[in-house]
Amino acid sequence: MDTQYEDTRDPRRWKALALLCTAFFMVILDSAIVVVALPSIDADLAFSAGDLQWVLSAYLLSFGGLLLLGGRAADLLGRRRMFVAGTALFALASLGAGLAGTTAMLLGARAVQGVAAAIMTPTALSILMTTFPEGAERNKALGIWGSTGAVGGTAAWLIGGPVTDGLGWEWIFFINVPVAAAVATLAPALLRESRAIAGERRFDAAGAVTITAALVALVYAVVEAPTAGWGSAQTLGLLGLAVVLTGIFAAIESRSAAPLAPLGVFRSRSLVGGNVVLFTLGTMAFGVPFILTQYAQEVLGWSPIHFGLASVVMPVSAVAGTATAQAIATRGGVRRVAVFAMALTGLGSLVLTQVSVGGTYVGDLLFALLLLGPGVGAAYVAGSIASLTGVAETDAGLASGLNNASFQIGGAVGVAILSTVAVSGGAGSLPALVDGYRSAFAVAIVVAVLGALAAGLLLGSRRGSAPAVVTEPAAA
Repeated sequence: MDTQYEDTRDPRRWKALALLCTAFFMVILDSAIVVVALPSIDADLAFSAGDLQWVLSAYLLSFGGLLLLGGRAADLLGRRRMFVAGTALFALASLGAGLAGTTAMLLGARAVQGVAAAIMTPTALSILMTTFPEGAERNKALGIWGSTGAVGGTAAWLIGGPVTDGLGWEWIFFINVPVAAAVATLAPALLRESRAIAGERRFDAAGAVTITAALVALVYAVVEAPTAGWGSAQTLGLLGLAVVLTGIFAAIESRSAAPLAPLGVFRSRSLVGGNVVLFTLGTMAFGVPFILTQYAQEVLGWSPIHFGLASVVMPVSAVAGTATAQAIATRGGVRRVAVFAMALTGLGSLVLTQVSVGGTYVGDLLFALLLLGPGVGAAYVAGSIASLTGVAETDAGLASGLNNASFQIGGAVGVAILSTVAVSGGAGSLPALVDGYRSAFAVAIVVAVLGALAAGLLLGSRRGSAPAVVTEPAAA
């Protein structure tokens, strides 16, 4: 290896990676940890029927909808500066969520948490990409990053159960405050400042508003469909509005001098394929646990800590999945890993379609968790590497925003769709509840199949085959 190249690398890069992964773990943990606490939150704050899922969706929508703007702001205003600002805001919003005494206060705090996460996450990932040069070392760093996300999402069940049972649901938010404060304090010492070279600092606020509004309209339409009716004027009107707003967003991006997401970036099959994999994975990774925790607590009568401890096999197996995926993907098997990983999540969902009123851990859940864990972990690593291939330093924030937006928006859509299907199955008796849950898990199988097909058709057979056209439009 070239000695001069060695000397140009930041000697603090691995410590910086540890700090960035800590922040990412906290953000992903917070997006999933509320799943276990939802029944307890509902008992205290008394949400209206069907509104409980907004505790999760309010975070995911503001997170996913503003990620591209967060990534763009990081590129132009300074990545370290924006990372510290986002982390501080996340700490304050977490404190507000823990202190919330009404449903409106909690949902508001969750939305602000999502805004903060939309600043932190693409900024952290773009710092990673500007710290590690493209190649084996960046792949290793991305593998660790992907593992952090996968483990954070699955470990949330294990952490959330004991915290909710022992200290109360408020503490799933309070624990973020000291962690975020420590990360913000250490950032200036471990992270170097960087930004894209640009003549003018322009922000596509119109694009951010239209795409976020489109997502809210889509999710709200799906959530309210069981009550309003799928063929009602409200549902069809909201779905139509989402389509129109998406079209307006595309028109804005094609004309903007500083577009939020230059349409030319989608010429890269690797980028498109990686983001489709992450979108479908988000649907699975958030939607399936949302239904699963309700089955365990509402049907089987488990406490949050019981469910958390019983699900420990999932984060453990996710670690194995991410490690294996990193090794295979680095050697050239991104498509292979993604297809196989999405297939595992589909098989896990297939097992869950057999849950019953008198279900047991070994008979109904264990095998499904052992399939879902490595599937989620491996798919996240493969999707992340594919979607960030060929990205230059100047476009790191854009690519990072797209990457994370796909996963978080997929999560919001997944929770809305699967919870809607579950509610449509009926209520009032345990058999009716279980029928609804089975139907939701069946929909998850379809999503997994779509993700596997997208990976097989869009991703290159080898890591090095992905085209590096991502950077051209953004640089224009």
